[in-house]
Amino acid sequence: MLSYQHIYHAGNLADVQKHALLAWMLSYLTRKDKPLTYMETHSGRALYDLTDDAALKTGEAAQGVEKVQGWFAADHPYAEVLAQTRGTHGPNAYPGSPMIAAQLLRTQDRIHLAELHPQEHSGLDLAMSPYPAKCYLQDGFEMAFALTPPTPRRGMLLIDPSYEIKTDYQDIPKQIGKLARAWNVGIIALWYPILTNKAHLPMLQMLGQTHPDALRSEVRFPPARPGHGMVGSGLFVINPPYGLADEAKRLAALFAKL
Repeated sequence: MLSYQHIYHAGNLADVQKHALLAWMLSYLTRKDKPLTYMETHSGRALYDLTDDAALKTGEAAQGVEKVQGWFAADHPYAEVLAQTRGTHGPNAYPGSPMIAAQLLRTQDRIHLAELHPQEHSGLDLAMSPYPAKCYLQDGFEMAFALTPPTPRRGMLLIDPSYEIKTDYQDIPKQIGKLARAWNVGIIALWYPILTNKAHLPMLQMLGQTHPDALRSEVRFPPARPGHGMVGSGLFVINPPYGLADEAKRLAALFAKL
């Protein structure tokens, strides 16, 4: 359960969808001069080197961000964070979601990041050391429940599991239901893979029944390699910010051209 390391998949097409929409949401939230809280349950190491042997082994970044970064204008929040990360850490650096949040949020905002994998947590702690973020070597849902509702109350939670634990598909809707009741104004965003074995569908059915007004944004793309079971990715967003649906449709139209 602690074997997953995102470096093998950093910058892939699922990351492009997830991170582009995350950057858009955080940029939108910071337009108001009100503090906010950002929380993340499965943070990873936050900063990735796309020339690392693990990244090159799968080649997913070459089929992902390196192929489609031209989709985003220079003033798109995702493009801005990519440029800032590469300017600081070199042309092969890629920001994970904690780095995206750290670069887009402000001094009055609060960032809480959980990562249970010791090696990944060490990388997270190092990458976040220049920023006012609090990193927890802890189960992400335990952190979220301990902090919910957070202070400031305005803000969002990103849930981005590896789904290594097969019971995640049954457990996550229950956990999200509890969090949404405790934090009824919070934006709760769940990333999920679209799989050929359809393991994700019962989870989405449960979530849709409980949260009928949530936004479900999905994109499809070719498998990373022959026989790979992930053929797309999605975000399920409770309390989606105004305009997110239009941005998600714009992005999905670009993916449809792959």
